[in-house]
Amino acid sequence: MTVLELQKILDAELVCGEEHMDREVHTACGSDMMSDVLAFVKEQAVMLTGLVNAQVVRTAEMMDMKVIVFVRGKCPDASIVSLAKQLDIVVLKTKLEMFTSCGRLYEAGLRGGCNANG
Repeated sequence: MTVLELQKILDAELVCGEEHMDREVHTACGSDMMSDVLAFVKEQAVMLTGLVNAQVVRTAEMMDMKVIVFVRGKCPDASIVSLAKQLDIVVLKTKLEMFTSCGRLYEAGLRGGCNANG
């Protein structure tokens, strides 16, 4: 699935990263706890979260994630967007809740990757 397809599925607004809309993504995770992302998430390309701070972008960078989707209508501030741009991370935002967003993406074929528990 491309980032553009992901954007359409989630009725999401593009915040930054328009030059990467053709980027392919195959896995995703949803979490508001960055410690869980660091501990349990492996090989995900997309992070869905309602947590809006720079730590989200730093976590995405450390985990080599290419897309962040802010759910529940959360809107990243200019410093978060600037950091994401520097790191070539696409940022989207959707009014959908986390559960609905993950469900739509799963229904469209996006899956979770491996986790620490196998």
